[in-house]
Amino acid sequence: MPFRPRTAATGAALAAAAVLLCPAAAAARPPAAVPAGPSAPAAPGWSAAPTGAARTSFYLEGPPGAALTDRLAVRNPSDRPVTVRLAGDGAGAWLAFGTAEVTVPPRTRASVPFTMTVPRTATPGGRSGALTVTGTAPGARTRIPVRLRVTGPTLSALTVEHVSVTRRGSAAEIHYTLVNRGNTALRPQLAVRADGLFGPLLRRPARPLPDVLPPGARVDRTETWPDPPALDTADVRLTATAADGAQDTATARYTAAPWGVGAALLLLLATGGGGWAVLRRRRRTGRADRTGGSGAGGAPDDGGGAPPDRPGARSTDDARRASGTGTDGMGGTDGMDSRGRAGSRGSTGSADGTGPITTAARTGSGVRG
Repeated sequence: MPFRPRTAATGAALAAAAVLLCPAAAAARPPAAVPAGPSAPAAPGWSAAPTGAARTSFYLEGPPGAALTDRLAVRNPSDRPVTVRLAGDGAGAWLAFGTAEVTVPPRTRASVPFTMTVPRTATPGGRSGALTVTGTAPGARTRIPVRLRVTGPTLSALTVEHVSVTRRGSAAEIHYTLVNRGNTALRPQLAVRADGLFGPLLRRPARPLPDVLPPGARVDRTETWPDPPALDTADVRLTATAADGAQDTATARYTAAPWGVGAALLLLLATGGGGWAVLRRRRRTGRADRTGGSGAGGAPDDGGGAPPDRPGARSTDDARRASGTGTDGMGGTDGMDSRGRAGSRGSTGSADGTGPITTAARTGSGVRG
């Protein structure tokens, strides 16, 4: 490219003008404000986390009664000391610190040890909680999860207790209590069935309940039976199940009888009992009438009349009529009266039939049969 003197002179002139104008522009701008006193430090930027690499929570494991240890790291990159307070909740409530407040010097990381003591009465299973680190500056707070696994043999046990059925208008309510008798948390399921005198009345398959029962917990619940029978006797059966084979069954008797029907049954029973009593009394009276009038020896009573005559006191005609005998040519005949006594001998006459007939009544010779 050929050298051009005119172009070079123009560029040199422009550069000299720029150099001359820069101090004037700088003098035209106002000076920057300079803070009075010492320089202000950076805003606090402390942080807290479990010690070690890539840990976001604490995990501890041990049997009941064990003392488990771990460490918390608190970093303070600022130019001022930082004071934080330590506290735990849930499973973290079992954490113990050497001091509840920790002061971390500037541009320092502090390692804070703590101990978790598992209660001797703790049941095997998982626990959760948190360790909360709170700074002195408002709003500065860090919450670190704490997970605990209590080791040992596990037992899943569930019971259904205090089952009862009550009428509520046109529906019925089934009341019961679930109790976790084991050492693990349970999420139970419940099945309901009812059988009456004439067949099944209610079939409700097992379904999960919203309650999670920790070990030793109990909860009172109510199941609604929308269409119970109006007149029947039913056996209501509740079956609760949970994980690891936990199961229990309980029953209750429910009797549905309207007041009108109950009163009618009572009236019918009372009427039937009264009629049976009257009939029984009449039968007893009839038997007394048939057997009460017979005297000694089975002879019917004459109503309390005069006593019977003694033997020999009756007249000859009476004896003859009683014996039913007459006279014959050969002499008299003997007969028996109606009381079994020997009658009087008949009259005698002469052999030729010419003599007078005399009648004699022999008395006192009767013999009682």
